[in-house]
Parts: sequence; C-alpha cells; structure tokens
Amino acid sequence: MANTNIEHLKCLIIGSGPAGYTAAIYAARADLKPVVYTGIVPGGQLTQTTEVDNFPGYPQGITGPVLMEDLKTQAERFGTEVRFGYATKVEFAKDGGVHKVEIDGTTWVSAETVIIATGATAKWLGLPSEEKYNGFGVSACAVCDGFFFKGQDVAIVGAGDTAAEEATYLAKLCRKVYMLVRRDEFRASKAMVHRVMNTSNIEVLYNTEAQEIVGDESGVTGVRVVNNQTQETQHLNVTGFFVAIGHKPNTELFEGVLDMDETGYLITKPDSTATNIPGVFASGDVQDHVYRQAITAAGTGCMAALEAERYLTEKENPVEG
Repeated sequence: MANTNIEHLKCLIIGSGPAGYTAAIYAARADLKPVVYTGIVPGGQLTQTTEVDNFPGYPQGITGPVLMEDLKTQAERFGTEVRFGYATKVEFAKDGGVHKVEIDGTTWVSAETVIIATGATAKWLGLPSEEKYNGFGVSACAVCDGFFFKGQDVAIVGAGDTAAEEATYLAKLCRKVYMLVRRDEFRASKAMVHRVMNTSNIEVLYNTEAQEIVGDESGVTGVRVVNNQTQETQHLNVTGFFVAIGHKPNTELFEGVLDMDETGYLITKPDSTATNIPGVFASGDVQDHVYRQAITAAGTGCMAALEAERYLTEKENPVEG
C-alpha cells in the first residue's frame, strides 16, 4: 500500500445505520470531523422496513427510509461528511497508532479512530415470494412488526431460542401463531421450548417447511407448507410471515483482526464499545446479538463516539503516572 497523499481523518465511521449516524452526530459535535462511508445499503436494514412505530420521538410512526434520512441530515448539520462507498480492507494498528482502511478496493484513508457500524443481515429462506412480500406481511423482526398483526393469525419459521422467544412474543398479540420447525425437534433451550409448549395459541408444526408465501396487493394472505417426511402440503391462512432463522453480522472484513464470537459478532469490552484494538470501536448490530433494535444501535453509536473522543483526548494529553 502506497502511503503517499493518503487522506488522514480523526474519526472514520464505517456504516450508516442508526449506530453509524448517531456516532456521527456525537463525533461531529465533539469536533472530530467524522467521515461516514455508507456501505452498499445506505441507511442499513431500516431502509428495507416500511413502518417504524417504536423509535422514540415519532408519535405517529415513521418509515424506515425517512428515519434514516433524518438521522443523516442531522449528522450533516454538525459537519459530518457522508460518502457513498464501502470498506474493502483494513490495516489496524495493534499498538493504537494510525489505522488504515481501503475504500471500494481503490482508495486508502487513515484514521486515528475507527467506529465500526456495519450491522447485521437477517438470514432468509430464499423464496422469491419472501422477497416479494418483504415489508408487506413478511418480516425478520417480530418485536419490530408484531404490533401490526394484532388479533391476526401468523406463521413463524425457526427452531432456535430467537424463534421460540419471538413466537411467544407474537402469541401475546396475535390470535394464532403457527411455528414451522424443519426437523422433528427444536434447537432452542429446554426452558424456551417449555415456554412455547405452554402457550395455548402456538401450534408447532414439526418437519415442516414453507414452500411459498401467497398474497395479493394488500399483502400476505397465506403460506403453503410441506411436511418434508410425508410430502403432504397444506395452506395456512395467515396475514403475517416471520422469519427467525438468525442474523449474520457483517464482519467478514475484520476476521483475524478483531476478536469475535463463534457466530461472527464483534466482542467489545464490558460496558464499552472498545474492541481489542485501541482506537477501534464497534456499535450496533455488528456487536449486539441480543436486542437488535434501532434505538439500542443508536445508543451504542453514541457510546462509541464518546469513547472515541475520550480516547483521542487521553492520547493527546497523556496522564503522567
């Protein structure tokens, strides 16, 4: 890598969801002159969400794309520079020196602090109809969208703890929840399975897979499922279809560089967004596999910016021991 004429930044933010833009707002107000690289999907997962009703400050609700545009505008108001582009390679200084990041496979920038907010991607079944009705009855987040199906019949796919938790959450709101489990048993913990089995309006269909989601201009009207043992098909009359087969954090770029758990989520220090490399912080869904909400992502974005500012202050004015 040639080091000539490389742009040097105080604060580089990789990713542009609620975490990235909130980090930018705080970093800009602290005069860190942050630069945000948006990634391939500017605004992150929320731009693929229609209604957002649970983000504080929007009593009438707001659409995901509008919310992200608001956050972007607010970050820019304080001097953040938002650029379309994505990180393709990183060279982080383990001793807390200057970090280098390649953008779009062509340009390198260096930064004293880096805030990672690359998010996570929901795993989908891969059905064309799933994509067609995404946001119109199909969702990968029961906590986000369950409210819209109050009193209705829904189906959820998955067999792990998240699926079990989301099924019981939906059961409080919906009239009936069909739970589609691909094998003849759950992968969830015994406690979570027990909770599902003790919820009267959840019907578990074992050895069952979704074949096609059906609907019309109003959205989902049902799902055709098949028993993978008998090949018998049946139609479930549902208006909501939830996919809970996991999320994949967007962390391939940091493999072998930053500490991560067995599923790829970045590990941060307790009560902090600091990674194992000084000056590199992680916020949002890239390090949160528990809550995965826009508001918690924004909260950790704020933390990352505050920690980056504190890190730079301590670096410039070291405390003599």
